[in-house]
Amino acid sequence: MSPSTSYSPHWVFLSHLLISHHMKKIAIQGEIGSFHDIAAHLYFENEEIELVCCSTFEKVFDVIRGDATAICMVAIENTIAGSLLHNYELLTNAGVSIVGEHKLHISHCICCMPEDDWDTIKEVHSHPVALMQCRHFLEQHPQMKLVEAEDTAGSARMIAEQKHHGWAAICHAEAARYYGLKVLEDHIEDNKHNFTRFLVASNPWLANSLRPIEKANKASIVFALPHEEGSLSHVLAILSFYRINLTKIQSLPIIGREWEYLFYVDVMYDNLTRYRQSIDAITPLTNNLRILGEYQEGRQTL
Repeated sequence: MSPSTSYSPHWVFLSHLLISHHMKKIAIQGEIGSFHDIAAHLYFENEEIELVCCSTFEKVFDVIRGDATAICMVAIENTIAGSLLHNYELLTNAGVSIVGEHKLHISHCICCMPEDDWDTIKEVHSHPVALMQCRHFLEQHPQMKLVEAEDTAGSARMIAEQKHHGWAAICHAEAARYYGLKVLEDHIEDNKHNFTRFLVASNPWLANSLRPIEKANKASIVFALPHEEGSLSHVLAILSFYRINLTKIQSLPIIGREWEYLFYVDVMYDNLTRYRQSIDAITPLTNNLRILGEYQEGRQTL
């Protein structure tokens, strides 16, 4: 059933019951043991979930388009690497609603086949971001050739399945254990205060069953602005007047419209009425303002 299908209130009610009492289907980028997998299990703690592992973020949103009951979890920013700009675009184009977030501490280990050790490792495989985040550690082992791969956990799985002696992977220690590899050293990341923020999103008709709106204290919005002097500062002044805390602003160029931008803004609020008044106040000053989601601020896990 496609997301564009029209739903009767009765069908929506039944669907909400099905979702609340049965296993949730979660689409992620990456494999079992990936950081998306870990974040999904922490966010949906004590719930039954079925992971749909996808090789790319585009395929994650294809799952959402093809299954109206599916939920997705996607990384949106990292405290070191910054924003995943393409994921903002995918979120907007997919027409999903953000229903939650989770902030996960990113920790890496180096692992290999049980028979291998430091003196036998010739190659290290991992996602390029993970390799970058362990740069200082890897500089201490110049004999190891660095090989970029699609996924951290996927590198571990590949080594385990193909029994690649002399190869190591950089991934989370849970992934290493899951695939039966030996952890040579854990916590090899350069920065010990590295967190990734993940967003949880669903088809809009499903959103209310996944997050209680009365607990929402954060919102993500997107809008364009007229190419006029002071247009952004006017919007920010109104948000300040209503005591809305702006926690993030990200601009992306609008393709085909030179020097015009989409602004993705995260705000925090402690009063739902005042927040909605602020949205009403800034809407006339913006073009195509859209609320991507209203949700509860996510917890941070180590």
